Amino acid sequence: MVKFLDLYKINQQYRKEIDEKISSVLNSGWYLLGKEDENFEADFAKYCNTKYCIGCGNGLDALSLIIKAMGFDYNDEIIVPANTYIASILAISYNNCKPVLVEPDINTYNINPELIEEKITNRTRAIMVVHLYGQAVEMDKIWELAKKYNLKIIEDSAQAHGAIYKGRKTGNLGDASGFSFYPGKNLGCLGDGGAVTTNDEQLANKIKALRNYGSNVKYHNIYQGVNSRLDELQAGILDVKLKYLDKENQRRREIANYYLENIKNEKIILRKSYDESANVWHIFPVRTKNRDDFQNYLKEKDIQTLIHYPIPPHKQVCYKEWNNLSFPITQTIHDTIISLPISPVMEDSEVEYVVKTVNAY
Repeated sequence: MVKFLDLYKINQQYRKEIDEKISSVLNSGWYLLGKEDENFEADFAKYCNTKYCIGCGNGLDALSLIIKAMGFDYNDEIIVPANTYIASILAISYNNCKPVLVEPDINTYNINPELIEEKITNRTRAIMVVHLYGQAVEMDKIWELAKKYNLKIIEDSAQAHGAIYKGRKTGNLGDASGFSFYPGKNLGCLGDGGAVTTNDEQLANKIKALRNYGSNVKYHNIYQGVNSRLDELQAGILDVKLKYLDKENQRRREIANYYLENIKNEKIILRKSYDESANVWHIFPVRTKNRDDFQNYLKEKDIQTLIHYPIPPHKQVCYKEWNNLSFPITQTIHDTIISLPISPVMEDSEVEYVVKTVNAY
């Protein structure tokens, strides 16, 4: 069986260091907002080349905290790609702001920068860019629009740890960025975890308080905050794995490049990657018209696949007010996309078998 993602095998590589870290945290008697959290925040900020990193409970909370800290008013608009995981949009709704959906580029699946300006109104306050599937959004046009209309840029970097755009890592391409450390991410912990990166000291201090009941000093609450803290165990484990992130991302690129160069099947549409360093290949998506048949075929050949994602946000029951809206490019992607196995622990023989099997379809 070629597993889609073998988390056991990934984490076993670092088992000795992880066990030592767990033991250290257990013996410390301190399990929240301690030295492990401080160390990881410092190391991840350095990795992203940002001044600040604030750990939190998960990626959705990271985005929600950013929006809350920016202090937008009720029904202020935030532009967001129509083609994204629902968490990007939920974070906007949770803060009583209005998500404004923009179609993606059919070749990259990321938001199409050329379609953003027509959606900007006098209520627009921010553009949320989602570095979907591991590829950084092409930012030049977005930077121009943010400057022209005095808009904030919020990055959803949940799938793009270590991706680079013109020499700058994701997490350092906007005013603030939300990361997820869900176990299946390129940098994943052993549970839920998230973080915000930013270069804005005032924003960082506010988010640090908001994640902790709105408090910087115990029992003194200056904001109506939430409980969303990265615990010491997860922070320590992430700090162990952070040292190996670039190596693992490079292995992902090697596999993706092999797929791109060797998958030769007119039924299979490959995603365009405009710059190797910009893509850390969180997943390897392809598109095909007969997706269910293709997925069943691969299953029969002992190749696991997943669909990211089968239902677009504007067709979800929780956003029924959007169900009649038309986003044909987004719909096309969601109807045809399927993710092939890719992980840093895949063997060359497994990668070759996937290519051989896909080409024989």
